[in-house]
Amino acid sequence: MGRTYPGSPVVAVSAAVVEEGRILLVKRGREPAKGQWSLPGGVLELGETLRDGVIREVREETGLLVEPGPLLGVFENIVRDRWGEISFHYILVDYWACRVGGTTVAGSDAPEVAWVPMDRAWQYDLTPGTARVIEMAQSAGGDHE
Repeated sequence: MGRTYPGSPVVAVSAAVVEEGRILLVKRGREPAKGQWSLPGGVLELGETLRDGVIREVREETGLLVEPGPLLGVFENIVRDRWGEISFHYILVDYWACRVGGTTVAGSDAPEVAWVPMDRAWQYDLTPGTARVIEMAQSAGGDHE
C-alpha cells in the first residue's frame, strides 16, 4: 500500500521528546508538509509495535535513543488534492518521550533537527496539529525524569 492516494489510512507514530524545557523538532523532508517542522516520527512497519516504531523513527530522524512514555493522543491527518481526492490519510499516534542516549543529528528524511524552547515552538512553521501535541506535552508535565 502506498502512502500517496492510499487505499486505507496509514498508521504513523511520533514523539514529543522533551528535555530541560525544550522540545525536539524536525524539518520534514517529504510530503505531506515538506519543509515544515514537526515532531520526529513516521510510518509504522508491519509487525512493529507502536513503542518500537517510536524508538526506530526517532533514532532514524535524530540519532537519539528515546524511551516512549505516556500516550499523548491519536489524531488524523487527511489531505485532499485540488480535485478533492484523498492524497494522504494518516492515523497519528503521538507519545511523550525522553532521551536516554545518542547525539542529536539530522538523518534520513529529516534534513534539519532543533531543540526548541517549548514556549517558542509556535515561531516555527509547524505542521498541522503539532502545536496541539506540544501543548499536550506541556500539560503532561514537560520533563518526566
